[in-house]
Amino acid sequence: MRFRLPVREAILKRQTYEAPAEGRWGKVRLDFNENTTGCGKAALRALRGLNAKQLAMYPEYEAPTKVLARYFRVKPAELLLTNGGDDALRVFFDTFVEPRSHILICEPTFPMYRYYAEIAGARVEALRYSKEMEFPFDEVLSALRKKPRVFFLANPNNPTCTFVDKGSVEKILKAATHTAVVLDEAYADFSGFTGIPWIHRYPNLFIARTFSKATGLAGLRLGAVIASQSSLALVRRAMPPFPVNAAALAASVAAVRERHTIRRYIQATKLLRAWFARELARRDVRVFPSACNFLLADFGARGPAFFRRLAENKILVRERGKDLGPGFARITIGTQLELRALLKILDQGA
Repeated sequence: MRFRLPVREAILKRQTYEAPAEGRWGKVRLDFNENTTGCGKAALRALRGLNAKQLAMYPEYEAPTKVLARYFRVKPAELLLTNGGDDALRVFFDTFVEPRSHILICEPTFPMYRYYAEIAGARVEALRYSKEMEFPFDEVLSALRKKPRVFFLANPNNPTCTFVDKGSVEKILKAATHTAVVLDEAYADFSGFTGIPWIHRYPNLFIARTFSKATGLAGLRLGAVIASQSSLALVRRAMPPFPVNAAALAASVAAVRERHTIRRYIQATKLLRAWFARELARRDVRVFPSACNFLLADFGARGPAFFRRLAENKILVRERGKDLGPGFARITIGTQLELRALLKILDQGA
């Protein structure tokens, strides 16, 4: 007896997505842009407060959505909670992207845009950031004339750290009359700019947010989509009824109520970002301007050997040799103690 599974052609053409690393616990984690200090105490108390019957019950969303909507300064009908930031991106493919239609991205960028496009059987038009990590603004405006289904813009961008200014974003929104524009604001807390106030002005604007960075809840997988009520109603049609678990809801509500902890982390990260950039530059490392909780650095010819020494000392960074060059790495702004440990190893190889 022979069996043959009816696998979609788009799946057969691609490889399984492999997470970059396992076995990270107990190491200096400067590779995934997490909040390395951890979440706030209020979130931990909320998790400890969950009882057996609450965990045995399907989650309810109305009350948590109201609290989180106030945090983002939108109405509950303008906020959709998702199972992590990745799921906040997937839903746009389920809503807008047909097989053989196309999307627009600028690379190098967050790989999940291309990942979901390949699964959907869509074509990807990929523009490039310059060698100086500058955003290809004119090329984007030209490409939007082809009416891609979705344009994904990480602002600021991962891994280039590039920040697209307010005026340029608004010009893109005005040009994208037949395109859903997704501003991926995973790092917006560190840039000081968000497109959220524009959702009533531009029905083509969708904001993707995550609770994995400043809020420190990466392990609970909570994301969000923010848009005008009428536009978000279309996206809701592609969502399952229970996308977010009770633990993520409880912890996120507690975290935003303790928002001074989040603000303190953001402010400390900005200060450390500036200090760390100066320290690297003082050691003849090229550092690109950053509006994120990480830096993109070019260590040149000494990079590969330095990265090996970091790994030997259980310090993790995200090498970007494949898409940017053998000396490039993305480095999370961890604590000052963690960053000093990295600098010490850099100095030892000087």
